[in-house]
Amino acid sequence: MHILRALAVALLLAMTVGSQARAQVAEKPVDIPTRGGVTQRMLVLAPPDPKAAVVLFAGGHGGLQIFPNGSMNWGTGNFLVRSRQLFAEQGLLVIVLDTPSDRQTPPYLQGARQRPEHVADVKAVIGWVRETAKVPVWLVGTSRGTQSVGYVATELTGADGPDGIVLTATIVTDPRGRAVPAMPLEKIRVPVLVVHHEQDACSLCAYSEVPGLMRKLAGAPRSHLLSFQGGQNRGDPCEAFAHHGFNGLEREVVRQTAAWITAK
Repeated sequence: MHILRALAVALLLAMTVGSQARAQVAEKPVDIPTRGGVTQRMLVLAPPDPKAAVVLFAGGHGGLQIFPNGSMNWGTGNFLVRSRQLFAEQGLLVIVLDTPSDRQTPPYLQGARQRPEHVADVKAVIGWVRETAKVPVWLVGTSRGTQSVGYVATELTGADGPDGIVLTATIVTDPRGRAVPAMPLEKIRVPVLVVHHEQDACSLCAYSEVPGLMRKLAGAPRSHLLSFQGGQNRGDPCEAFAHHGFNGLEREVVRQTAAWITAK
């Protein structure tokens, strides 16, 4: 009986693993033209009948260097990058954004997230997604990726801009440049979701500064703060496996984020 029971458990585990493998949404690298002679590479995950699209902006320098087979040279541990399948499981079309073809070497996007060229590239991505899937397009950034998303949302409006944005682990202070709260956020006229870990120990992302960020979103038709506690905290406090990267909370963070994005 013990042998039969062990075999039954093994079969159940095998079936579970198999079903999880089948649930994985295929990933496809796509290149689109943006500015003159420049292309933008992205990794696309397209579940059937998506409810909305999320364009994911990694933190750091942003240079994922996505290879033609879909693998990456950098950034696989980034909160948004490692959670891309979780977003697809929620019925969202997922676009993982790399740096453009003219920024595939250091410093990648460092110093360039708030430049017209970056806005032009993201505008092309938004247009491609709208033409391809005809669903609302949301920009989702984490850490330094929030500086991309916040800036683009202040520069692109209407048909050119996103339908909403999500700021996770927002850069709220930055001695090397303009933090998100220092941007003209009052210009944003789309819904804004802010997601932050209350124990984020990164010096650029103190939770105590988040209320000031929320007050600057008064022009948005809908804004909300999702705050989290707990999970795991490992390594550099500004890296992806500390509280800064919602380590151990990924599935719940994505679930609540997706629910807010798709709420009627």
